[in-house]
Amino acid sequence: MAGRQPDAALGVPGFVGAGWHDAAMRYSVNVPNFGEFAAAEVFAEVARRAEQAGWDALLVWDHVVEQKDLRREIADPWILLTAAALATHGIRLGTAITPVARRQPSKLAREVATLDRLTGGRMVLGAGLGAPVDDEYASFGDTTDTRVLAERLDEGLHALDLLWSGEPVTYRGNQITINDVVFLPAPVQRPRVPIWVGGFWPNKAPMRRAARWDGAIPTMAGMDAARPPE
Repeated sequence: MAGRQPDAALGVPGFVGAGWHDAAMRYSVNVPNFGEFAAAEVFAEVARRAEQAGWDALLVWDHVVEQKDLRREIADPWILLTAAALATHGIRLGTAITPVARRQPSKLAREVATLDRLTGGRMVLGAGLGAPVDDEYASFGDTTDTRVLAERLDEGLHALDLLWSGEPVTYRGNQITINDVVFLPAPVQRPRVPIWVGGFWPNKAPMRRAARWDGAIPTMAGMDAARPPE
C-alpha cells in the first residue's frame, strides 16, 4: 500500500502498511487520546464522521501520560476504539502508536484480538517505543534505557504474533516469557492483525523494525510545523 505524505495542517501523519488488499493510496485521521477526544462519545462521533466523509482509517494515540506537567485529561485508547468500533462499519481503526514495551503482551494481545473480532477484521496495531520516555516510563518507575526498551519492544511484537496464532505458545526471551498457553479466539485477520511500526525518519532502527513487520508510520522532522497548501 502506498502511503500519504504528512499533512501538518490536518495533523495527519504519513503511513505505509499492509492491511488492505490493493496498492491504492489510503488516508487516515490521527487523533490524540486526550483533551476533548478523551470523551468516548466524542471519539465515536469523530469515527462516524470520518467514515461518512470517506476516510480510510482512524488512528488514536496511546499515551498514559503526555507532557505530565500539563495535567491533561487522558482516556484509555482501547475504550475509545471500542466506542469507535460500535459507531462504524467499514473504516479501519488502530493506534498510532502503542508503546509495546510498557505493556504486558498477554493483555495487549487480548485487547487487540477482541477489537479485531468486534470490528470484523478492521484493526491495525501501530507500535513503537513511545514518547516522551521520561513521562511514559520513568513516571512509573520503569527503565528509560532505550536499548532495554527496544529489546522489550521486539520481543513483545514477536510474542503478540505467536499469541495471535491460536496455537500453543512457549517463548523465552531476555525480557518476556510465555509458558505453554493458547490464546483463543484468534483475530479475524490472518496471519495476524497488521503491525505498523512508528519511528522518526531518517532513524534507521525503527525503519528496519518496520521492514520486519507489516508497515511503517514514519514521523517526519518538522511535521508539526504549518506549511502552505502547495
